[in-house]
Amino acid sequence: MAKFDFKDDSVVVIIGSGAGGGTLANELCQKGIKVVVLEAGGTQSNASFINDEWKAFSQLAWLDKRTTSGTWRVAKDFAGLPAWVCKTVGGTTTHWAGASLRFQEHEFRARTVYGGIKNANLLDWPLTLRELQPYYAKAEDKMGVTRTNGIPGLPGNNNFKVMYNGATRLGYKEVHTGNMAINSQPRRGRARCLQLGFCFEGCKSGAKWSTLYTELPEAEATGHFELRSQSHVTRIEHDAKGRVNGVVYIDQDGKEQRQKARIVCVAGNAIETPRLLLMSSSNLFKDGLANSSGQVGRNYMRHMTGSVYAAFNEPVNMYRGTTMAGIVRDEAHNDTRRGFVGGYEMETLSLGLPFMAAFLNPGAWGPDFTWWMDRYTSLAGAWLVGEDMPRESNRVTLNTSVKDQFGNYVPNVHFDDHDNDVAMRNHAYAQAERIYGAVGAIKTFRTPPYPSTHNMGTARMSARAQDGVCNKWGQTHDIPNLFISDGSQFTTGGAENPTLTIVTLAIRQADYIASQMSRRTI
Repeated sequence: MAKFDFKDDSVVVIIGSGAGGGTLANELCQKGIKVVVLEAGGTQSNASFINDEWKAFSQLAWLDKRTTSGTWRVAKDFAGLPAWVCKTVGGTTTHWAGASLRFQEHEFRARTVYGGIKNANLLDWPLTLRELQPYYAKAEDKMGVTRTNGIPGLPGNNNFKVMYNGATRLGYKEVHTGNMAINSQPRRGRARCLQLGFCFEGCKSGAKWSTLYTELPEAEATGHFELRSQSHVTRIEHDAKGRVNGVVYIDQDGKEQRQKARIVCVAGNAIETPRLLLMSSSNLFKDGLANSSGQVGRNYMRHMTGSVYAAFNEPVNMYRGTTMAGIVRDEAHNDTRRGFVGGYEMETLSLGLPFMAAFLNPGAWGPDFTWWMDRYTSLAGAWLVGEDMPRESNRVTLNTSVKDQFGNYVPNVHFDDHDNDVAMRNHAYAQAERIYGAVGAIKTFRTPPYPSTHNMGTARMSARAQDGVCNKWGQTHDIPNLFISDGSQFTTGGAENPTLTIVTLAIRQADYIASQMSRRTI
């Protein structure tokens, strides 16, 4: 691995090594650009991953202090864990389902298509699906997404078969084992999926795409890459003209370090990214970096979510096989006759016994709760995920009453469901129950939303500087050499799992950064 001097101001510093940061790093390194990645977490591997939910949670999850507010159920059940993301090399690509879906055309034009929705802060993206299509194709090839590039779909486990039979009996047409960034056959030196189950907790075989063992090693092989793990960034600095020129971080020994930079790209996820911009306030940027619009931290989206579990008289063993290789896409379109704008997906989901006990109905106990736990092997499960409305009041701010282990203010995540989110969730609950009822479910259970695994917005793209934080390249409106390189830049959330779009934007952003560097405009 290369080693760059702290005073080398020609490097691109990327904060975060997940889907956005890890992909961007590799793409830039392949173009001969020097990159330093600062990752707050340590390094794991396929060998060190643990197929045990609680142990894996402690190993991978971001457990630094956070606080919550708002009326969302998560603030009651998981006040210190508003989001379920990772603090490790590879970021949340070490702990994700693998579902990789393209946004639909209308989802890039939400304000135009949906119109003015009361109490929502809708805005059209400053780019279109047509602009992104060639980059989506590159991302799908890079990640090995099934049902693209001639890659067959994954086999269906029992959880999928239950969903498929129920959904098709109701007349749903687009029901299959999904577009998954999981090898259904050996590809690019990585094995096929072994159907081990419990595969949220790190893929032991390496079949599931993760920047940990794809993008980052490829970047290292170029000789232009340095990864500094256990490096927690606390501040981005700038010069007298307002251009960023360095990053301050706490290293693995607890010492403060300062890395000079030509360009800084922030890819810390939709909570840590705005937090860092806000913590980097100065006399020149009193409200935080790139925040002349006042939109940093605002428009936090987490997707409309919920789950439905169904009990049957016969065993299902839903935990065997790929966790989320099953989807019903027919409800993902926009049809206001259902009582809401936007759409949602229904995807197979199983949790292990420990997490089922924690998440089925947090805090519950008694005969009804134990009835469900006793029938664990006879359950089928589906996760509901749909487009939630961006709201200015749903936001990440600094909690000036609480500090983290480094003495910095922790992020507070405030969220209230929009009426549209509630209407969509109720419709999705009912349809999932109908699917299971069509194949003989004896009882169904609606679970509340879990801590957020899809975190978007808070530094959104906009055509006009006053409406957002960055332009269509992720380049901040206020500071030309500061970029947003993760899901924070999403203008709206769409119905689809966000990782494919994050990777797609990172590939496109790398082309833009390289072009601007060669022209010496940044």
